[in-house]
Amino acid sequence: MPISVPLLDQLRAICGPAHVLTAEDPATDLSPWEQDWRKRVRGRALAVVRPASTAQVAEVVKACAAHRTPIVPQGGNTGLVVGGVPDASGQQIVLSMTRMNAVRSIDPDNLTLTVEAGCVLQQLQGVADQAGLLFPLSLGAEGSCTIGGNLGTNAGGTQVVRYGNTRELCLGLEVVTAKGDIWHGLSGLRKDNTGYDLRNLMIGSEGTLGIITAATLKLYPKPAAQLTAWAAVPSLQAAVQLLGLAHQGLGPCLTGFEVMGQFALSLVDKHYPQLRVPLWQSTPWCVLLENSDHENEAHARSQFERLLETALEQGCVTDAVVAENLSQAQSLWHIRESITLAQAAEGLNIKHDISIPVSRIPAFVAETDALLAREFPGVRMVDFGHLGDGNLHYNVQAPEGVDGPTFLREHEERVNTVVFDQVKRFDGSISAEHGVGALKAGKLPHYKDPTALAMMRAVKQALDPDNLLNPGRVLV
Repeated sequence: MPISVPLLDQLRAICGPAHVLTAEDPATDLSPWEQDWRKRVRGRALAVVRPASTAQVAEVVKACAAHRTPIVPQGGNTGLVVGGVPDASGQQIVLSMTRMNAVRSIDPDNLTLTVEAGCVLQQLQGVADQAGLLFPLSLGAEGSCTIGGNLGTNAGGTQVVRYGNTRELCLGLEVVTAKGDIWHGLSGLRKDNTGYDLRNLMIGSEGTLGIITAATLKLYPKPAAQLTAWAAVPSLQAAVQLLGLAHQGLGPCLTGFEVMGQFALSLVDKHYPQLRVPLWQSTPWCVLLENSDHENEAHARSQFERLLETALEQGCVTDAVVAENLSQAQSLWHIRESITLAQAAEGLNIKHDISIPVSRIPAFVAETDALLAREFPGVRMVDFGHLGDGNLHYNVQAPEGVDGPTFLREHEERVNTVVFDQVKRFDGSISAEHGVGALKAGKLPHYKDPTALAMMRAVKQALDPDNLLNPGRVLV
């Protein structure tokens, strides 16, 4: 690779020798950057480059563009669709943003916070909290995922019902283009109607159109009280009915609404018995819902109690517990967040991050469960997710006693086809909050409107004509 030697020298001059890592150094283990979070794919990088500033990112991009070397932007490497690791060619640069983790400014009067892309989500939440404010994005990987990755995939999480996806939480961006130019778009404005919405174009583009280096984000006043309830429901249709009652009774105070199937909860009980999962043995589904109130706890509790009384009277809830304090509430949320770890402990599974209109989710699950059971007898369904915004994690576990990797190798393609065909039939999306990455890029032409795909390709061609930014992701 004669071209790579001068490029690596250039990159070392830009970022410093200690921040250009290669496999040539026997003491360097590149697996944290080359292997995806689920450990399904291990790529091979030409180098891992760790810039410390936007100016360095711009110079790295210019050097790579001159050498026609592809760049894979990477945050905390917690993605689930193989969107942030290199391919096996050994020709791609991994651009790790973790050194760019500064909090640049906070403006309490404007309710905004400006941070660099490598800022870990939990750190960002803490900065807002110290200022007496709230940054509401919350998800299981918040201790290691970065805001740049959250923006790149338009992450959702558990409070979308009230606050929206990451897209709705961002006011402005700083981005390095494929040419190495810097777009200074860190606006704290809530109204700016001066042309195309470049911010929203970049959010969710998974690093294929530009490299996000910083963001200005919305903050909110902290709620005076947060109450959490865990309810047993007899069916998914009953869960949808409960959601309607919650919207009616709690209004904008409804913060989160999660649904969890019995098998998903049984895995938590099996692998984390210390968590003491409530009610799961007596019901096919459980719901976790949160009420945030800006008046006081007494008002919030009164709202919650009225809601649950009505739900019990109407039969959409058969039993319920309300957390008495913050510790109990955190324990209930910890059970929900542990489903992903529990299913991983059970073995490899086929993950689907899908969205369906809320009203059609019960029929989708009933029909698709039956199709999969008929074609793959004994298959186990790990169903859970954000019912409040129509996002299900509809995961397929191998039958009891069947080797997980073997089941995936032999049946994953067919399982995906069954599920994705059903998603299309029910007017849904094959990616709700995880992104497309490399894992679903080949599926997009089958399930995305062809006119939409043509427009996406035109945008990609205009902004990255040499296809150097995260090639093979989103579009193929």
